[in-house]
Amino acid sequence: MGQKINPLGFRLGTTQSHDSIWFAQPTNYSENIQEDKKIRDCIKNYIQKNRKVSSDVEEIGEIKIQKRIDLIQVIIYMGFPKLLIEGKPKKIEELQINMQKKLNCVNRKLNITIVKVANAYKDPNIIAEFITGQLKNRVSFRKAMKKAIELTEQAGTKGVQVQIAGRIDGKEIARVEWIREGRVPLQTIQAKIDYCCYKVRTIYGVLGLKVWIF
Repeated sequence: MGQKINPLGFRLGTTQSHDSIWFAQPTNYSENIQEDKKIRDCIKNYIQKNRKVSSDVEEIGEIKIQKRIDLIQVIIYMGFPKLLIEGKPKKIEELQINMQKKLNCVNRKLNITIVKVANAYKDPNIIAEFITGQLKNRVSFRKAMKKAIELTEQAGTKGVQVQIAGRIDGKEIARVEWIREGRVPLQTIQAKIDYCCYKVRTIYGVLGLKVWIF
């Protein structure tokens, strides 16, 4: 069971809440889900494009969306938000304009808030981005996983598990490698487990990366 179900969906209503909060009639439900996906993709693409200009690492933890009839509130949780915060309100305005064009929201106001994650390496998305950066720089996958686990342990977590699957190191046959430190009780619903699934695009192909943090 711990391998077949998403740990976040499994814990909804106990330790986990929804990332998108809105109400829609059954006929408009699919449109709202597509709109959420567009918002998330737009933010990620914007940060990736601007990252080439800036040498800083911009890591997104979570993107939470709250919708009302006249307002879309987007809260971006970032580990090291240098690009969007430090004296650069123009960047947020630019991102807002890009999003409004994509969404075509005429009657609704769009509001973007950036929140800095206090303990960045407790977030599985930020750890996944860190490992991705290491793999793209041709660092050995074991070294990258161990370094990520070290950072997570220093942030004060009870346990962490990292798994990489695919053509690791460019080998002909795909395989799965994983490391666990501490406790990761996937069966316990009361255990607060953060999880993320990430695609790493390397020159050998796409690797699948999963991170569980207790």
